[in-house]
Amino acid sequence: MLFRHSLTLTCSTLALGLAAAAPSYAQAVDDEIIVTAQRRAQNIQDVPISVTAVSGEFLQQIGAIDITDIQKITPNATIEVARGSNSTLVAFIRGVGQQDPLWGFEPGVGIYVDDIYIARPQGAVLDIFDVERIEVLRGPQGTLYGRNTIGGAIKYVTKGLDMEDPTLKARINVGSYGQFDQIVSGSLPIGETFAIGGAFANYQRDGFGRNLNTGADHYDKDVMAGRVSAEWAPTDALNFRIAADITQDDSNAKHGHRLIPSGDGTIPVTDNEYDTRAGLGDDNSVETKGASFTASWDVNEAFTLKSITAYRESETETPIDFDALPQPDFDVPARYRDDQFSQEIQVLYGSDRLNGVAGLYYLDSEASGEFDLLLESLFGGLTIYQSGVQEKENLSVYADFTYDMTERLSLSLGARYTNDKTVADVTRQLYFGLGSPAFDPSNTAFAGPVQTGYEGLEREDSEFTPRVAVNYKLDEDTNVYASFSQGFKAGGFDPRARADLDPLGISRDGFGPERVDSYELGIKGSTLSDRLTYSAAVFFANYEDQQITVQQGVYDPGTPGPVGTPNTFISSVFNAGESEYKGLEFEGALRLSENFTLSTVVGYIDAEIVDIQSGGVNVANQFVTQNTPEWTTRYGFAYNRELENAGDLTFTGSASYRSEYFLFNAANPGFAPGTNALYPNGAPALDPDGYTVFDLGMVWTSESGTWDLGLFGRNLTDERAKVAAYNFVTPSQLGADGAYSVFYRAPRTVTLSLGYKY
Repeated sequence: MLFRHSLTLTCSTLALGLAAAAPSYAQAVDDEIIVTAQRRAQNIQDVPISVTAVSGEFLQQIGAIDITDIQKITPNATIEVARGSNSTLVAFIRGVGQQDPLWGFEPGVGIYVDDIYIARPQGAVLDIFDVERIEVLRGPQGTLYGRNTIGGAIKYVTKGLDMEDPTLKARINVGSYGQFDQIVSGSLPIGETFAIGGAFANYQRDGFGRNLNTGADHYDKDVMAGRVSAEWAPTDALNFRIAADITQDDSNAKHGHRLIPSGDGTIPVTDNEYDTRAGLGDDNSVETKGASFTASWDVNEAFTLKSITAYRESETETPIDFDALPQPDFDVPARYRDDQFSQEIQVLYGSDRLNGVAGLYYLDSEASGEFDLLLESLFGGLTIYQSGVQEKENLSVYADFTYDMTERLSLSLGARYTNDKTVADVTRQLYFGLGSPAFDPSNTAFAGPVQTGYEGLEREDSEFTPRVAVNYKLDEDTNVYASFSQGFKAGGFDPRARADLDPLGISRDGFGPERVDSYELGIKGSTLSDRLTYSAAVFFANYEDQQITVQQGVYDPGTPGPVGTPNTFISSVFNAGESEYKGLEFEGALRLSENFTLSTVVGYIDAEIVDIQSGGVNVANQFVTQNTPEWTTRYGFAYNRELENAGDLTFTGSASYRSEYFLFNAANPGFAPGTNALYPNGAPALDPDGYTVFDLGMVWTSESGTWDLGLFGRNLTDERAKVAAYNFVTPSQLGADGAYSVFYRAPRTVTLSLGYKY
């Protein structure tokens, strides 16, 4: 109750227009927070965009582990690891994102590493190493970036090379559950115009739980990552950079925690939320790698030409045990593969009154995959084999310029034209027996009917999306702005389409694009002799034709199995008519003294699907918005104390709160005892309750800055917070036991970190 009272107090503060990003969050130059949200270096207070910026130094001070920690310090953001995965990302900003990471679905929130767009969510849970800063832009992005995104953008900026002096950084982390991380990075100038550099990280941790069936660690970590780069600046006007990276994630598969016993009642629920009894196996592999070449030429004081060329690819092999039980029923061995090539040409212009960027962007990507759905309980063994490929070709032109009409008033105008072409193949086939030849040529299952055999499906979506923003300086320390922007995400094809149950061939046309009109009013500034820094925004978004994915178990007379019992799954993707998202955002920092700073982050959103037409009837009340808590808050402090001739100590702490929310577009509140014949004792809710996570940290830094020693406690109250789930029990069950499992954020952990810097 006390925490809810604090939320009410914060809302009252919001009404007064106090909000901001803490100065320690971002790269500071002469006490200014510098970001590149508009493709040029700017003080964050002058940018008419809702943006949260966090520096690598700040992330180190709070003991951040990977990119999902950014959700704690970003209002109205959900950034989590996908269900059944260790490194696949689910990202939502202001209610817009992507839940289903299967090939063929585009992310609603774009991930960029050094301006390179990451087209697929597999391998996108980036660990925090060799990072200069991370910027999170909220709302549609398209007039400033090569690849447009409808919900927002997360920019991961790696450290640049030092062209003058050699550098070396090393870090070792040890902690709970056998954590042992080794991270090293450095750069070496060769001559006056050339430098090379690299970074390597090895992350190891035992599991938070066990697979009680196989004995393997569950929720463990086994990741190796490396990055190398070279930079050549033959003149002051020319710069060339080449970079390559690779990440190998061999962590064991995550199968989830089943919340109900087996259907016959013989296998109970595990005592530990991080344990499982899955029988499909534990071997899991995700490999991502890529290379890029960036060339920049300062033609004169006003014009800069920039070329960004990149190639990336990834491959995933993973077992997904839906029922989380030993038998091979409702088990899914799966493979995913993707690659992408992108080319971007930018023209940047800067003068006293006019600044901006124009660009041409091309993306050629392919995402493919295949999986077996094994159902031992049906017909003595049945396999549903699903595979497909979706090729995406995007060609876009964009521009965004800001003109200072007076010393106080500036106007930004942006526009983008996007053309997306999608070509897809979708295959679905029955096999009588367990396992298709695609996963094991020695399988004795014999081929049954082909239920889907789509080849060469094509669709093309084009859209013009504008942006306009007005920024006015009330005084030297205060800016107000208003903006309007449109977002667009192209359509595609359901990779699980079922052609034989689609006599009208609707799935051949695929699902259409979605669009959003976003309006925002904001204020940014500082007062009390710069002791209070604030930034607030109110927003409204009208979201049209939202792409909603639904899968459920059904009875199909053409598939073997007991009459009336679900014996297959169907998938549908449709465009919801209209949704409305409106809310408030607050980020603030108050420096009480030279040593002590308080910070606050608050997000509130009222997200509602208001229109979905089915047979002429509005059925929107049957759907909810997913991964969008009504409230997201963080209250933090930082205290620094100098030690006489012995360096200094920094103490940090925070309480991060997220209210209850829905994991899917349908609510999953559980079911009461006596309402399900197979599970007479009922079942708890899958959707998360509200929860608060408390973190504390202490870092000692030597007087020379060469050494640092940190101690971090995360989730000190051991909150077992749900972040993802499977539900194939209600309203329809698939397999003898169905799937009713959840996945959790990390439990309480303690980490000791030792760092060296040369």
